[in-house]
Amino acid sequence: MINGQKVLFSGMQPSGNLTLGNYLGALKNWVDISEEYQTFYCVVDEHSITVR
Repeated sequence: MINGQKVLFSGMQPSGNLTLGNYLGALKNWVDISEEYQTFYCVVDEHSITVR
């Protein structure tokens, strides 16, 4: 915990267009919980390179 807040680390794959699944599954939740958690986000580019 940092300053009494729980910590969240999350990332998203940057391949293609933003989908409804990405929006509802990650982005919307990131905004909703940002007040409760100390948040850190990343772009997991290496994963998108190895998948294709």
